[in-house]
Formats: sequence, structure tokens, C-alpha cells
Amino acid sequence: MAELWDLYDITRKKTGATVERGQTIPDGSYHLVVSVWIRNRHGEFLLSQRHPDKPYPLYWECTGGSVLAGESSLEGAVREVREELGLVLEPGHGRLLLQTRRERFQDLYDVWLFHADTPVSCLRLQDTEFERSSNMK
Repeated sequence: MAELWDLYDITRKKTGATVERGQTIPDGSYHLVVSVWIRNRHGEFLLSQRHPDKPYPLYWECTGGSVLAGESSLEGAVREVREELGLVLEPGHGRLLLQTRRERFQDLYDVWLFHADTPVSCLRLQDTEFERSSNMK
């Protein structure tokens, strides 16, 4: 099934149009992308090493991805973490840290912070996304 993204204008308003993942985003339009920083009670952040077959292979990153058509930024953040890590976050516990526009990627980029004390050994990593995962200070 095709992954559809809502398109937004420069002021973060939905245009009413969508684009399929992999298709060209029209000039002057943007799609919504989220990153989710997960911090435990010790102040450690959860980082994952990207799968070797993905762009930027083996780089370390926080969880994130594109928000699907019909989702809000927060809904997309919670879904990405659930899909990629098997970790269910409470939406009301997230805090939006940053909203910016990245012309290079034609996206509106939101960074969320959540607190979770789930041990790495309890996560269910999505094989196509990660090489390995680690808590790091």
C-alpha cells in the first residue's frame, strides 16, 4: 500500500493535496517529518544505528520519519516509535521542542521529547530500520 503524505504551504497550513512517498514534492510545498528523542530517568537518550541498506548507513539517530496523510505531528511521532521500536508512548507526555522548515528536504521538521524507562532489551526493533540500539549519554 502506498504511503501518502499531506502537503503543506510555507505557513504550515495543509494545502489539501497529498503526495506518494518517493514522488517529487511540488515547489513551494512541504511534507511533515518528526524526530522523537526518548530520554530515561538517568538522562540517557535512546539512539539507534541505521540499517546498512538505508541512506546514511550505520549512522546513529533518534527515531522518526514522515507523518502520514491525516496524522498530526504528535500522532506521527507516537506511531513512528510504536512501529520502529515497539514502544507505546502516551501522547500527552510528549513535548514539542522544535519546529523548523528545511528547504533542502522540502519538509517541516518537528522534534518531540518523551520520557521512557523501558530497557533496550524490551524493545522490538523493526529489522528494516535498525542495525542495533543503545542508550547513550
